[in-house]
Amino acid sequence: MQKKVITTRRHFLKTSSVMTSAALAGTLSWDRQVHANSAKQWKVAIVMDTTNPKARGHGLHLAYRGLPNVEVVAHVDGNTNDVEKKLVMTHAKRFYPSVETMLEKETPDIVVLDSRLPGDHLVPIRQVSAKGCHIYCEKPLTAFLHEADEIVKIAEEKKIKIAMAHPCRNALGFVTMKRLVDSGKIGTPLTIHGWGKCDHRGGGEDLMVLGTHILDLMLFFFGQPQRITSDIRNEGRPALTTELTKTVEPIGPAIGDEIYAVFRFPNAVQGTFESRRGLYTGATHRMGICVTGSKGMLTLRFPEGQTESPLRFSNAPCAPDGETFHEVIELKEDRVISGAEPMESSIPGPIYVKAGRFAFWDLMQSIIEDRQPITNVYDARMVAEMIYGVYASHLAGRPVDFPLTDRSHPLARFDSLTSNHPTV
Repeated sequence: MQKKVITTRRHFLKTSSVMTSAALAGTLSWDRQVHANSAKQWKVAIVMDTTNPKARGHGLHLAYRGLPNVEVVAHVDGNTNDVEKKLVMTHAKRFYPSVETMLEKETPDIVVLDSRLPGDHLVPIRQVSAKGCHIYCEKPLTAFLHEADEIVKIAEEKKIKIAMAHPCRNALGFVTMKRLVDSGKIGTPLTIHGWGKCDHRGGGEDLMVLGTHILDLMLFFFGQPQRITSDIRNEGRPALTTELTKTVEPIGPAIGDEIYAVFRFPNAVQGTFESRRGLYTGATHRMGICVTGSKGMLTLRFPEGQTESPLRFSNAPCAPDGETFHEVIELKEDRVISGAEPMESSIPGPIYVKAGRFAFWDLMQSIIEDRQPITNVYDARMVAEMIYGVYASHLAGRPVDFPLTDRSHPLARFDSLTSNHPTV
């Protein structure tokens, strides 16, 4: 059965203040526009196991491409086919079939964990942190909160930095959006609305796979949530624990084909997350956020294809009417990485690749400056806690406060694969 870990409010507030300071430091670091080009030589290793084709991440092997003073010393993959092709793809000098064999020969500064399956992260984090390696990790960090607690503890005890591939925090559109909210463009912030992709995974699976981006944006904009109220449905009925979703990928237990959750943030800001199965088409792309304030609203969707989605402003403080106007905000890139090579024109993707480069560079700077990265592990853990909170509130039939004192998964005892696992 899963272990129960008690988190005190004092510890929650302590880590929350660490996270708030980290986010502020990260925002200010980009406001300096130009990072110092440190003379440090960086050794990078990438773990990209292709034995499971579903584990492939979102271009993490491109995040360090063209950055100054970076040497890719190792490519780790349990699949030993096409070694030369893999080395060319990642620009790595040497190939290893396992993390253990790599660590016997190499001492990387940063290890990239490419798998997007949450169950693939804890073990290599334990391994590489033992050698003092910092980590750039694909999202979600993990499906289980007690594992996230362990990872945070590892980072603190080993004094390593862990940056997550939550690309929105470094994507130009969302960075611009946050600057405008902070500068008062929409007046006093009132509500942040977030939508999952709402495709065939709509509901619980969408919450875990893509909702992590939306929940992380809520944290990025408004800090740690205080309370959660949620309603989960399955074919229109309140979702039951006996109706666990058969997920496309192994992402932990999930229920429901429809989720509506409301988070309360500091300064009376409300945050809503909604996911419904089967709504997605190329013409009805919902995934993104809308931040409403006392004087207007800003809206931005995830990009579809190779270009940024437009950042739109409306002066309507609620539903637009005939007297409102709309403005497409021009996105101007003022962030500079000193000494970086121009990004290859053949590399696609405004979110995953361009934002990933800034995220990786910020990780390097956070190591030098001894601060938390913009995409830090504390918020990655909080995203997991928010997902737990969605289920906990639905099952309890009432609002639930953060921090969650029970760190066990609310659905664990109903999931045979989870409940029978000795470490869960």
